[in-house]
Amino acid sequence: MIQVGLSEIKYAESPEKLRTMGLGSCVGVIIYSEAGKCAAMAHVMLPDSSLARAGVLQPGKYADTAVPELVRLMTDIHGFSIRALKAKMAGGAEMFRSSRVLPMGSIGLRNTEAVRVQLQHYRIPLIAEETGEDYGRTVEFNPETGLLMIRTIFSGERKI
Repeated sequence: MIQVGLSEIKYAESPEKLRTMGLGSCVGVIIYSEAGKCAAMAHVMLPDSSLARAGVLQPGKYADTAVPELVRLMTDIHGFSIRALKAKMAGGAEMFRSSRVLPMGSIGLRNTEAVRVQLQHYRIPLIAEETGEDYGRTVEFNPETGLLMIRTIFSGERKI
């Protein structure tokens, strides 16, 4: 099991699996190759790298840098055609009621939308997602099967 921490990006090949825990408003985004039985995952905290402190940029932290880095990892480093890639994502929850009335909107919603925009830019189909709601998630992706296992405290387990 390869653990993907907050703001990290990791790569796995079957039989390895990728897991990230504690997705509240954060989004776990996976770009994978079914044929290659491999995947890369990012634990995205924020939608836009313009929020980064000067000189400190972690590509996995922001949707607008994480998705391009996932694509680069899968295509330039591991040699997959971009046309063969697919994506799944989970997270983007509304963890606090007060976030629904913020002027900038919910960070969870903004994160999921920013990931969608990036995937559309690269023309990578979003095959499945479980986003929103008001609970945290732990996700585990299996490159062998292409299934994303989502665990929640109150809603149990589900595969997408």
